[in-house]
Amino acid sequence: MKTALIKHLSSHVGEQVTVQGWVYNQRSSGKITFIILRDGSGLMQGVAVKQEVGETLFGEAKKLTQESAVKLTGIIREEPRSVGGYEMQVTGLEIVSIAEDYPITHKEHGVDFLAEHRHLWIRTPRQAAVLRIRSEIEHALRNFFYERDFVLADAPIITPAACEGTTNLFEIDYHGEKGYLSQSGQLYNEANAMALGRIYCFGPTFRAEKSKTRRHLLEFWMIEAEMAYFDLDANIELQEEMICYVVQRVLNKCQNELKTLERDIEKLKAIKPPFPRISYTEAVELLKQAGEEFTWGDDFGAPHETIISNHFNAPVFVHRYPAAIKAFYMKPDPDNHQVVLGADLLAPEGYGEIIGGGQRIDDLALLEQRIAEHKLPQTAFEWYLDLRRFGTVPHSGFGLGLERTVAWLCGLEHIRETIPFPRMLHKMYP
Repeated sequence: MKTALIKHLSSHVGEQVTVQGWVYNQRSSGKITFIILRDGSGLMQGVAVKQEVGETLFGEAKKLTQESAVKLTGIIREEPRSVGGYEMQVTGLEIVSIAEDYPITHKEHGVDFLAEHRHLWIRTPRQAAVLRIRSEIEHALRNFFYERDFVLADAPIITPAACEGTTNLFEIDYHGEKGYLSQSGQLYNEANAMALGRIYCFGPTFRAEKSKTRRHLLEFWMIEAEMAYFDLDANIELQEEMICYVVQRVLNKCQNELKTLERDIEKLKAIKPPFPRISYTEAVELLKQAGEEFTWGDDFGAPHETIISNHFNAPVFVHRYPAAIKAFYMKPDPDNHQVVLGADLLAPEGYGEIIGGGQRIDDLALLEQRIAEHKLPQTAFEWYLDLRRFGTVPHSGFGLGLERTVAWLCGLEHIRETIPFPRMLHKMYP
């Protein structure tokens, strides 16, 4: 018997197929049993009529509990009133396993309870929709770079030194040597870019910040790009193009998921280039005009980012931050050495920074000076300094936080729902 995914049932109208999945819900009205089945791609209603399927099969159908594993066989028909728009007239049923009493019923549950049962919570339609959108975003990002001749060059997760200081890093014992879980692949990306021109890496990163905000995870995924011969302007233009590409992909490919999440897609449809661009100094003035007490030289907090993005109601690039609050490798603006050629992209609707990037220092002497100023061990960065000794060129890059991007596009209140198994402060189970 031909098997089919629920998402493809529109191609099987009038055919007899088998759908393999799990019982999401079941109800009976005497001589008819309605089985809502999920298979990971969607939901489908199967209708078993006692008179048509016989006493034995009908009795088996009534045994089914929530999350029992089954294979349903039947004729597919279009039914606009049914979940998913299609329905199966059941002709056969095979029980793979009967589930015990399922903890997550169809009533309301508290967040703490759901977090403890995250391995089961991800089966619910809303959580599954988020994870499918996450998958589509990842595919879109990879496609974007592939279509533009970027090479995927993975960076190591275990590193001997930190990109931005060791305060927020997880330290490990690497066979008697001190090592760290990576907070960014960027330094290695620069080496790869000098070899391959345009590259990106995609992997997990770790930051041991003792933060419990709705925007923070201790383990998250980043896609980081690095481009030889790109200045800050070219870097920003690439990011803008990438964001628009991803938004359109989600709108085109994830309509059902966005509907499940009740996402206001008009806000996503409004994402069009060019994005506003303002300097850090202009952003500070904007905050003061909004009644905020803010000192030039401080870093923006979440409330500040929200005020800035709400002013434009669009993704906005904030560029040329003070050098004192940015990483040692950021290139100073030749017109004002107090600020660097860096930019953050703030997402609208209060979702904050989703991209950080900029132009790197390509001068050996200046980079050595910055490493010393930041009190970093130069010996750990000799290989990185070699990139300036042997064929140095202007180059730029950026990193996009996947989970914050998922939260924005899905319209989620908390970042914990953007990844299958979130790692948060004091939360490592399951």
